[in-house]
Amino acid sequence: MAFPEGFLWGGATAANQVEGAWNVDGRGPAMTDVTMGGSVKQTRKITYLDADGNPGYLERHGKLPEGARYAVLPDHYYPNHIGVDEYHRFEEDIALFAEMGFKTYRMSISWSRLYPTGLEAEPNAAGVEHYRRVFQCLRDHNIEPLVAIWHFDTPLYLEEHCSGWLNRETIDHYVRYAETCFREYKGLVRYWLTFNEINNGMPQDNLKNPLPQWRYQEGVQILHYQFVASAKAVQIGHEIDPNNMIGNMICGICYYPGTCDPADIELNRHMWEQKIFYCGDVQCKGEYPSFTRRVWAAHDVDESKLDITEDDLAELKRGTVDMYTFSYYMSQNVTTHTDVEEVGGNMSSGARNPYLTYSDWGWSTDPSGLTYYLEVVNDRYHLPIIITENGLGAFDTVEEDGSIHDPYRIDYFRQHVQAMQRAIDWGVNLIGYTTWGCIDVVSAGTGEMRKRYGFIYVDMDDEGKGTLDRSRKDSFYWYQRCIATDGEDLG
Repeated sequence: MAFPEGFLWGGATAANQVEGAWNVDGRGPAMTDVTMGGSVKQTRKITYLDADGNPGYLERHGKLPEGARYAVLPDHYYPNHIGVDEYHRFEEDIALFAEMGFKTYRMSISWSRLYPTGLEAEPNAAGVEHYRRVFQCLRDHNIEPLVAIWHFDTPLYLEEHCSGWLNRETIDHYVRYAETCFREYKGLVRYWLTFNEINNGMPQDNLKNPLPQWRYQEGVQILHYQFVASAKAVQIGHEIDPNNMIGNMICGICYYPGTCDPADIELNRHMWEQKIFYCGDVQCKGEYPSFTRRVWAAHDVDESKLDITEDDLAELKRGTVDMYTFSYYMSQNVTTHTDVEEVGGNMSSGARNPYLTYSDWGWSTDPSGLTYYLEVVNDRYHLPIIITENGLGAFDTVEEDGSIHDPYRIDYFRQHVQAMQRAIDWGVNLIGYTTWGCIDVVSAGTGEMRKRYGFIYVDMDDEGKGTLDRSRKDSFYWYQRCIATDGEDLG
C-alpha cells in the first residue's frame, strides 16, 4: 500500500471552535467571542456598542465606527462561548481519539488564554497549565500533538486598541507568545504551525462584486507582518529545540479555468499565484515571488505605502518553514465571464463546476483536485507535506436507538484517502493527514452546529441547547479501520 510507515493519521480542531470557556481562568476575549451565529444564507455578525452606548453590527472585516467598542450584547447568542466545551472535556475527547487510533491531533492554542490582552509581560499561569495538561494527556495516549500557534484568534484588545495586525508592534507581541509556547511545551510538542490558513489574509474578489482597494492594501500589509512574525517564530523555535518541525498552513484550493477562453486560462494561473503561491513562496522559499508586483498592481496596492524593510526581508530568508501543510475541502472554477452560476464555500466563491457535486453549503467534492494540488506543491517546495484539514460538513440525523449513519461522510473520506494514495504512489512526500473536525465543532464560517464534520457527534444545536454528550457515528468505526490498516481497509 501507498502509505509510509509512521504515517501521521489523525484529526484536527481549533481552540475557538471547540474549547468554550471563553472567560474562564483568566482568558481574554478574541474576535470570535463577539461574533454571533449565522447560516449559509445569513452572514455572521460582529457586535459592538457605539460611542453613545447603542448596539451595532458589523460584517466580517467591517470597520468599527469611531468611538465604538466591541461588546457582548445581552440576549444574543455567541456560539464560540460554549464551543463544544472541550476545555472541560478534553480527557474524554482524547480518549475517543485514541480509541480511533490517532497518531496525531492537530489543535490550536488560544493566544488570549496565555496572554489575555496580548500585552502582558508574563503569561497567564492557568492558561499555560491547561495546555500542559492537554499535551500530557495526548502523550499518555501515544498521540503526537500538532499545534497551531495562531488560528484566527488574536486577542481582542490588540484588535480594538492596537489596530491588530495592521500594527508592526503586533509582531513582537506574537513572537513573545510563540516563544512562550516553544519554551513551556518543549518535550511535549514537536510539530508546530505558525499561522493557520495564512493566505486567507489575501482578499479575493467576489465574481460580481469586487472588493474595495483598501481591503487589498491592508491585506498585503497584514500578510507581510505575519510573514515576519512567522519567520521570527521559526528561528526561535529552532533555537529552543532543534528537533522542532515548524510548518506553515495554507488554505488549499485547487483552481481550474472556468472555460478555455485564454482570459480564463490566464486568470486561473494568476489565482494560483495570488491565493496559493504568494504565501507559500514567502514562507517556504524565504522571499517574495517574481509575480508579487503584478499581484499588487492588479488591485491598485500602493507599494510606496507598504511598510516592508530590508531587515524584514532578511528575516524571511532566515525563517523558512520545515514542512508545508494545508487544508483541502474543494476545488474552484474561476472565470472572467459573469453569466455563470456562482457557488460559495470556505469564505470564497467561484463558478459552479458541472462535473462535480456540491454540499448543502456550496462546497464541491473533488478528490482528484487533492491529488493535483499535492503534486503541484510537492514539486514546487520539496518539503514534507501534511494535510491538516479535510472534511465534509453535512446534516446528521440521530436515530431512535442513538445511532448516526453517515455514509456520505465515509464516501467523502474514502475518495480523499484514495487520492492521497495516488499522490504518494506518484512521488509526493506526504507524511500526515488530519481530518477536520474529528469531533463536531462550531462552524467558523456560519457559526452553526448543524454543519457537522466529526466522527464524534456532539449533542448541541444552533441555539446552544443540548447535553454536549458525545456519541460515535458510523464514520468513527470506518476511520478506526482505515487507520488500523494504514488505508488498506476503506470498505
